[in-house]
Formats: sequence, structure tokens, C-alpha cells
Amino acid sequence: MIKWYSRGQVIFFSLLSGLIVVLFALGIGFLDIFPKKAESAQTEAESSGVEIAVSGQAGAESPAPDIVDYAGRSRSRAPAVNAADVLPYTEEEQDNISIYERLNPAVVNITTETMAINWFLEPVPQEGGSGSGSIIDTKGYVLTNNHVIENAYKVFINFADGSQAEGTVVGTDPENDLAVLKFDPPQGTELRVVPYGDSGNLKVGQKVLAIGNPFALERTLTVGIVSGLGRPIQTSRQHIIRDMIQTDASINPGNSGGPLLDTQGRMIGINTMIFSPSGGSVGIGFAVPVNTAKRVVTELIRYGKVQRGWIDATVVQIFPSLVRYAKLPVNSGLLVSRVTRNGFAEKAGIRQGSEPVQYGRSVIYLGGDIITSVDGMKTNTLADLYSALEDNKPGEKIKVEILRGGRASTLEITLADREEVLSR
Repeated sequence: MIKWYSRGQVIFFSLLSGLIVVLFALGIGFLDIFPKKAESAQTEAESSGVEIAVSGQAGAESPAPDIVDYAGRSRSRAPAVNAADVLPYTEEEQDNISIYERLNPAVVNITTETMAINWFLEPVPQEGGSGSGSIIDTKGYVLTNNHVIENAYKVFINFADGSQAEGTVVGTDPENDLAVLKFDPPQGTELRVVPYGDSGNLKVGQKVLAIGNPFALERTLTVGIVSGLGRPIQTSRQHIIRDMIQTDASINPGNSGGPLLDTQGRMIGINTMIFSPSGGSVGIGFAVPVNTAKRVVTELIRYGKVQRGWIDATVVQIFPSLVRYAKLPVNSGLLVSRVTRNGFAEKAGIRQGSEPVQYGRSVIYLGGDIITSVDGMKTNTLADLYSALEDNKPGEKIKVEILRGGRASTLEITLADREEVLSR
């Protein structure tokens, strides 16, 4: 059955429905009529020059007025906050920002070109690697890693202002993975340099910062701590870099050669490598201590290389089959096969072998002394010998512990020049 409504009834119910909707909207706050009126009244009062009175003295910071709800109940507002008391950065953030802004111009991006051979056996240049470096002298000297510029045909140094200069390799030290470059600063330019710090008194947990160019993303700052000290890292069959600084500051490809800084903005290390099965940063990076760099850089600038001392003798790293064949009394050490005639080692009393045996393409002389320690460091391998003499110069005297006929003794030996001895 259909029920018909008159026209008047339809209008009445329509108006009633609309009124219900308006009241409902007011109740849940969709319509904000009254506050707008209050704001309008305040605006009109200000435009007409009428001062709106609030509690407190003129010129003093005024407390916020109370809020009056629609039921007339007074609710106190939270205390007003003075904008001048709100700091935009924490103290730690401000330190980070200050170090970055101060030293960013002293950190450079290094790119290289290498030489390759094409199908027609012609040399052609090709894009090489990239890394970071630190300007360490206002004359234009830059400290970086050796592996950043290794085999480079050309070296380009890119600056924070976008300019670029071609650099030359002054000297390299593959043993510590360090290199020094040189560019000619524009006349009248005052270069910003990264100051040296001291890596001898570092502590695990100390905050550090790294500036570099990871993945060619220039001008990157990462922050972390010293997570380990005294790490020996073997970089080749013969070379071990001692006392490496371990850090969790993010270091990625492209960071190599950049500075590791303390909270005063002083260089305490040169970022060198990461330990990562995946190739990305996993929180374990390593830096060459700046104290090593300070010692090496002076010689690289003066000589183009590092002069190191050496024992002028031919030694063989002991291995299991040699132990069994020669019935040696130890399982590790360095067997002295030959000594240089009238050399420092022979004069110090080092005894060479006398019984030749063939091993592969080499001849080993058995019966000589076994070196077990050099300059206070155990020498189980050839890499240990390189490490023990890394900071010794030709002409210096060192203590060498040996085994002869099962008896231990200590000799004092004057060191020869390593390059001369190994080139014979």
C-alpha cells in the first residue's frame, strides 16, 4: 500500500532533516563558526586601533589566555614557548656541521685514467678508479691511498667548488697503501688543509667522522666510533699493515684515501678498506693510523719512496715439508739460506746454510740459523719480517733472536738498504 504525503509535509520533513544534519556537524566540530567569529572580532579590533587587554605588564612575555569551550568552561592553555629558546640543532649536531663546513673544502675527489691495449695493440686511455684525498699542505700536496692511483696514466683532483686540476704522483708507499699527489694551486688561492692529529692515544668508543666520496656521491659525511685498535690487516702476500684503526663509520668504495677525523676536526687516520662479503659497508672499516702517515709522507715528498732497512741475507719461510726433511727444531720461523759476503749480517755473526737442496726451481741451503724474532717482533713468516722492519731505516741497529743447533741467542745487526739488498 503506497502512502502519499502532501507538499507541505515534504517541505517540513526536508527542513527538519537539514537542521538535524547541521546540528550534528556542529556537535562533532566540522563547522567552526564561533572561533572564526572570535578571530574576526579580534582582527576588527586591531584594525580599528583598539588594544586587546591581556593579563601581565606591557612589554613582558604574556601568558597565553585561557580557552573557553562552547559550554562556557575555562580550560588553561599550555605555557607559551619563546621561539628564541628553541635550538635548531643539538650540540652534537652542531659539532658535526661545523667540522663538515670547515673541512669539506680540504677533502678532494680523485679520479684517474689508465692505459689499456685495444685489438690493434694500440695504447688507449680508459676510465680508471676513483677515491678521496686530503689536502695536507698549502703548496698543493694531497694524501690518499696508493690503490686509488695505482697504474694511473693521469690523475685528476676535483675540488668542493666544482673545479678540477690535474695532479702528479709525488711518491707511493704500497706497504702502507699511501700515496702523495701534487697540484698547482691557482695564484692567490689560499688552500684549506686537514690538520694532523695523533693516533697514538685513541680509545675504543671514541667518536669519529669520515668525509669522502662513496660511490662517486661527493661531499659525504658519516659518523661512528672507533670500534677496534691495533688490527693487523694483510694487504698482500708479503705486506701486513699493523695497528689499523677499526671503525663503524660507514666507509664504502670511493671513501678510500679520505680522512678519518676526531671531534676536533683533526685527521687521525686515512680510510683505506672495508671488510664486507657483499662489497658494501657492514659496519667494519679500517683506516691507516695518521702517525704512520706522518712518518711516511715526509719521505715520499723528499725521495718519492720510503727508505727502509733490511737484513742483508737470503731467508726462507719455514714450511711443513722443510721441517720434516731437515728435521728442524721449530715449525715456524725464517731459515737463513745465504748471507751477503762481508755484509752486515755476516759481520754480526749470522750463519748461513751449507747443504744445498733443490726445491722446485729454487735452491735452499740447509744448516743455517733460524731467525725467530726481529726488533722485538716474532717472525713466523716473511710478512712478519717486512712488518718488523717497516719503520726501521738503513744504518740502524736492531736485536735479532736466532736458533742455532737448538740453542737460542741474540745478535745485534746493522741494517742495510732494503731496495739494494732485494735488487741483487
